[in-house]
Amino acid sequence: MRIGLVCPYSLTLPGGVQGQVLGLAEALRTRGHDVRVLGPCDGPPPDAGVTPLGDSLPTAANGSMAPIAPDPSAQLRTIRALRDERFEIVNLHEPLAPGVTQTALLFKSQPLVGTFHAAGESAGYRWLNPIVRWLAGKLDLRCAVSVDARDMAMTAVGGDYELLFNGVDLRAYEGGQVESPANPTILFLGRHEPRKGLAVLLESMGELPPEVRLWVAGDGPETTELRRRVAGDMRIEWLGRISEAEKIERLRAATVFCAPSLRGESFGVVLLEAMAARTAVVATTLPGYANVARADLDALLVAPGDPRALAGALRRALFEPEVNSRLVHSGAERATGFSMAQLAAKYEGLYEQVLRRR
Repeated sequence: MRIGLVCPYSLTLPGGVQGQVLGLAEALRTRGHDVRVLGPCDGPPPDAGVTPLGDSLPTAANGSMAPIAPDPSAQLRTIRALRDERFEIVNLHEPLAPGVTQTALLFKSQPLVGTFHAAGESAGYRWLNPIVRWLAGKLDLRCAVSVDARDMAMTAVGGDYELLFNGVDLRAYEGGQVESPANPTILFLGRHEPRKGLAVLLESMGELPPEVRLWVAGDGPETTELRRRVAGDMRIEWLGRISEAEKIERLRAATVFCAPSLRGESFGVVLLEAMAARTAVVATTLPGYANVARADLDALLVAPGDPRALAGALRRALFEPEVNSRLVHSGAERATGFSMAQLAAKYEGLYEQVLRRR
């Protein structure tokens, strides 16, 4: 099949949807399909299989900042690319996000599959409900990556959904031994904004022994203030934005991966990545994280926003070898059930189903 995958968010910036789209494209190519990814790019495209649609504009959405491209030039490039590429089927990820995926719906010329990722609430869905319902009606098939994402979409625009999952490329985490740091080390990955809970993790460091180290990757609107709060704490290393290769290396080297999010997580793909890297996971009891992490089997889960409870779970995962070993073994086994290869096979079957129906 000649397949187009359209992402509304900048493919050169880190993000869950972007990672899923690029990973799915590679897995579908491995299965013999001709796949091209369309999306905004702030700089050179991440690989040769990407058609850039223009620069992005950071826009507030779901408690975060979404790098979308709503400008007219990006929409014209989208229309032209969809016309010129002559895809047999197009998969729109976050199809109702403002910008290029909405344009692909509005100027529909091929069978369209929509994949819904977001969970929580959307002001856009609420304010523009008649319009987004009409646009959603142009989809030939609707998918959702989690129960929470499905429920949000059903509430907003109705319809039936194929329930899928987010995938992880297990091959990326294979390899020989990695050099682990001398001290017990926690890794945080994510945007520095309130819903990600980094402030809670930093507060919990005060409850942990002095030999514990913390790697903080990413940046965001809270970075300056949070760094000021813990200024002088030499245990904390601020990494800034890191590459995909460094992310994998850090995940494999850390003793524990911590996801202290407070809300707004649709699917815990970053937890799966840590599990695939054979690293113990400590996270919060969000429904999105419960999609992949079984409490006390694949991860230690604590209530969001509780620094003391978080510190207690981190202490167990860092200093109780039997707990760490159990989490690593169970997590690695759990990750195999969410491989990107399996996800690509499911999408292939759905694409074929749509084309047969058409």
